This record gives sequence, structure tokens and C-alpha cells, in this order.
Amino acid sequence: MHADRKPRTRVGRHRYGHGGRARHVARRVGVQTIAERAETTKMAIYRHFETKDALVAEWLRILAADYQAAFDRVEAEHPGRPREQILGLARFIAGGLPEISHRGCPFINSLAELPDPAHPARQVIEEHKALQTRRLVGMCAAAGLPDPEQAAAEITFVLEGAQVSNQNGSIDRAGDRLLRIVEGIVDRQRP
Repeated sequence: MHADRKPRTRVGRHRYGHGGRARHVARRVGVQTIAERAETTKMAIYRHFETKDALVAEWLRILAADYQAAFDRVEAEHPGRPREQILGLARFIAGGLPEISHRGCPFINSLAELPDPAHPARQVIEEHKALQTRRLVGMCAAAGLPDPEQAAAEITFVLEGAQVSNQNGSIDRAGDRLLRIVEGIVDRQRP
């Protein structure tokens, strides 16, 4: 690395994770490859992270923060209108489908590569998904849905299923269909 070039590990990790190679980070790619993609050195990465597992966990924390920011954004854009907040989340996922069309959901891909429930990256995913579920249940309750947990489960299945279906190409217009299904769940559940 040149003396005048600063390591860009946070930017590099984020770009590496969003740059189409996310599915390989957990197990199949070495730290040297990660460093090259992040335009830094292995040494710089190990200055910030004790292990590759810690790096993967941090990358997943960044992705989870993006999703939590989407919840924050729809709540701010639609204050006091939980139905619109729920539909806003569906639009967020539908809008991101083209990005994951070939590589898939980084959380699902990482889970597939991390069977050990004690792995720090897996724990990040489980905590993120639990928080996501709690927030969605809260939105469903605020929307007056009679069974908020059931509605949140159905919406979660649809959101995650749309990502997988879009990746494998089995359903055309997955984003449009996702929006219609979520709207149907919310409207069907309303008293």
C-alpha cells in the first residue's frame, strides 16, 4: 500500500458486501481477497478485526443497520399511519430485489454457510431478524390487525420468499406481486 493511501476498511467492507460478492464472504473468500476488494491490506483489516469471523459479523451489522434504517424511514415518512409503514417496508424490499437477483439475500446466504449457532455472525443475523419481527409485530398491532403476530409472520414469509424467488427466477414481477400480497394481508386482517 502506498504511504499516502489510507485504508478504507469501513467503506471497503460495505462496498465489498454490496458489490455482488457477499455470498462468498463468510467461508469461501480469504482475507487477502477481501483486502484487495476493499482497496486496503490484510494487515489493516486485522488491525480492526481480530478474526475473519469478526469482520463478517461487522459486515452483517452494517447490513442489518440498513434494514433498521428502512423501518425508521417508513415510520418517519408515515407517522401514525402503520398500514402505510408496513406497505413502505414492502416497497423497500421490492425496490431492492433487482440488486439481489443473482446473488441472493446476504443474510440467507450467510446462514447457509454458518451452521454453528454460536458463530458471532449468525448471532448478528438472529438478533437482527428478532428485532425486525418485533418491529413488524408492533406495526401490525398499531394498524389494529386482530392477530399482529400472525400478520407479521405472513408478511415476513412473503418478504423473504420474494427475495428467494427473485433470485432463482421462478416468479416474474416479484416486486409487484410482493406489494399486492402484503397489501392483501394487511387489508384482510383489518377489522
